[in-house]
Amino acid sequence: FNRLLSVGDGKRLKELQRIVDATNALAEETAALNDAELRERYQELRELALERLGDGTENDAIQTVLADFEPEVYAIAREAGERALGMRHFDVQLIGGACLHRGWIAEMRTGEGKTLVATLPVCLNALVQRGIHLVTVDDYLARRDAQWMGPLFAALGLSVGVIAHDSSFIFDAEHRSNDERTARLRPVTRREAYAAAVTYGTNNEFGFDYLRDNMVTELAARVQRGHEYAIVDEVD
Repeated sequence: FNRLLSVGDGKRLKELQRIVDATNALAEETAALNDAELRERYQELRELALERLGDGTENDAIQTVLADFEPEVYAIAREAGERALGMRHFDVQLIGGACLHRGWIAEMRTGEGKTLVATLPVCLNALVQRGIHLVTVDDYLARRDAQWMGPLFAALGLSVGVIAHDSSFIFDAEHRSNDERTARLRPVTRREAYAAAVTYGTNNEFGFDYLRDNMVTELAARVQRGHEYAIVDEVD
């Protein structure tokens, strides 16, 4: 039976369980940090990741570096989620996050916390500071998810942008709006929203901005800064 588990999906599940166990082993140590220490530790990991990556730009080099930090980043993100949102990632959500990081499809039912799951690979891939696109199906979800998960990212020092059809925003906990759809979302230029650590938006907006960027007459007129890592919601 163990030999069967060493191949195919069994091998994948054992790898994911190893990540979950390593993350849980760090729970007590991470919980002992105060808010400032938690943020500082995450920023230290960002600096270490960039230092180890050096001039490497290949995906394999990036994945090798991120593998060393995966359990600790998940432990930090989970602790930040519990403090900032009152939600703590369950083990199955840790597995879902690890799947997304590896580029696999994580199938989860409605209500199983897909929005929270995505914060794990976002925090991990944000270590290399090259921008992340989180692709949702409509403007409402792009704004809602950024508003909802924004406090978790902000607690770790990560900025959150939103690209909508006719507007763009940065998550700002101090910003006030009479419209609940834009509560804590401060209007900014499209370029500023794309410059955030993670940018929520729809496939239409990301796609058309990409096309427009390839039609500009000056490079400075481009709004997107690159295409390093993306998570697609409702991929089916």
